[in-house]
Amino acid sequence: MDRRDFIRTLGVAGGAVLAGGAVGAPVLNGAEMSHERASDPLLAGVCDIHLHCLPDTRARCIDELALAREAKQAGYRALMYKSNDWSCHDRAYLIRQALPEFEVFGSLCMNRVHGDKVNVYAAEQAIKTSGSLCRCIWMPTLSAVWQHQCDKLPSAGIPVLDVQGKVLPEVIRVMELCAEAGIIFATGHSSPQESLVLARKAKEIGVKKFVVTHVNSLIWKMTRDQILQAVDLGAFVEYCYLPRLWGPGTGNPQFERQSREEFLNYVQTIPERSFISTDLGQQGNPNPIDGMRTCIQELRASGISQKNIDWMVRSNPAALIGLKCK
Repeated sequence: MDRRDFIRTLGVAGGAVLAGGAVGAPVLNGAEMSHERASDPLLAGVCDIHLHCLPDTRARCIDELALAREAKQAGYRALMYKSNDWSCHDRAYLIRQALPEFEVFGSLCMNRVHGDKVNVYAAEQAIKTSGSLCRCIWMPTLSAVWQHQCDKLPSAGIPVLDVQGKVLPEVIRVMELCAEAGIIFATGHSSPQESLVLARKAKEIGVKKFVVTHVNSLIWKMTRDQILQAVDLGAFVEYCYLPRLWGPGTGNPQFERQSREEFLNYVQTIPERSFISTDLGQQGNPNPIDGMRTCIQELRASGISQKNIDWMVRSNPAALIGLKCK
């Protein structure tokens, strides 16, 4: 199965559990989880700012309201939802009515549902939506040129650069909007090389919250030098825990699970400018809360300092979505 098939079928794959190299108890399939959770000191103050829930166009293991309730019970500080097709910042407004003491945010991806190019108007309207809860505009993800090239799709995808390799005017305008609003501009599924070009332009424009997305995953893996280049240009880099959950023995055996050693090499590169998201929520994969707990257990058991863990799962993601440091 190629990457395109994986992305399409991830949501309906059979039960994924964390096998070899895991720390602590096995992570349960999301469908097996109770909707009641006890407060967990390990998860106190956690902010997961990249995860997928219902409603969506792909199968998910839990809906946004249910996950927010569970996260609040567990001790999380905040969640930011992502949908590859639809906005979720407007739903965050409603979730907050049900959970007024919990921080829930949404985001917007510049995929085909918004047109054949990066849609400035869609970004403007997302930022204006009641509550100001859109805290990230992602460049194209499943519709990205790099994604389409790697998956050998018939269409070209939605570009972020022109044929000369320069950042397109509509992308620059979205960067400006993100800078003005003080929200995240994220690279989506752009290639590592495209992401560095975007980072240079973002620095020039004055974007303070520029994020290079899942630099430890599949076709988006960056080298250490590329990560440091991006950080030198002002970027934050995101590591996702999802690659530690797929592979042999899971519902997604077509991908080799990222080793503990490789994951740790990534997260130790520059923790003060990094954060960890789960990128979970797919049906058949662990509930994101269990994935995050196992991630933190693994970091602690591997000797990562509490200061570095706090940067990556608490302080940095909180600052990126506009929460004050505690």
